[in-house]
Amino acid sequence: MRLPETIIDEKVIPVARGLSESTAMRLVEDLAAGGIHSIEITVESPEAFGAIVAVSGSEFTIGAGTVMSVPDADRAVSAGAEFVVSPHLDVALVQWASDNEVAYVPGALTPTEVASARRLRPAAVKLFPASLGGPKYLKSLFGPWPDLRVIPTGGIDAGNIVSFLDAGAVAVGVGGWLTAHDDRALVTERAAELRAQVV
Repeated sequence: MRLPETIIDEKVIPVARGLSESTAMRLVEDLAAGGIHSIEITVESPEAFGAIVAVSGSEFTIGAGTVMSVPDADRAVSAGAEFVVSPHLDVALVQWASDNEVAYVPGALTPTEVASARRLRPAAVKLFPASLGGPKYLKSLFGPWPDLRVIPTGGIDAGNIVSFLDAGAVAVGVGGWLTAHDDRALVTERAAELRAQVV
């Protein structure tokens, strides 16, 4: 399955942890005001599935992050998630995603992990944590794998987003710098700042 068009077009995936139904609704409103229309809601807690339900069916492209098992993936998609992301490669999740026609983005870091993930033909590979090697490391991966579709995540903000995209990323995941704020105006301001750099 291909990545949702919203991600390909906007190139920014906000990654949000610890959301409830109400905080998820506020966050997507603030992101939309800044021009971003996708979100990855991590599912470490039961409340996260309710958050996915709350924002599904809207103009937003909803994904589930930190998905560690097939039951969690299935529950997330049933709640309304359109794509699923893991911090690692899980072959069972790759098979589940293929069987259910769901875009799956497994995590990888080393060249061996990237090769293993790419061989299974996921929608993209999440380079995590991207801050460890930075844009130069990302760019070096395109030597052996020029057709790699990669989404670096971890430590990305307005100061380095362009460098990661210029290095070849199809999109980037942006976490706490963008989403972990009670200041709603700041979320919108930072969303707009990111969008202005990738348009």
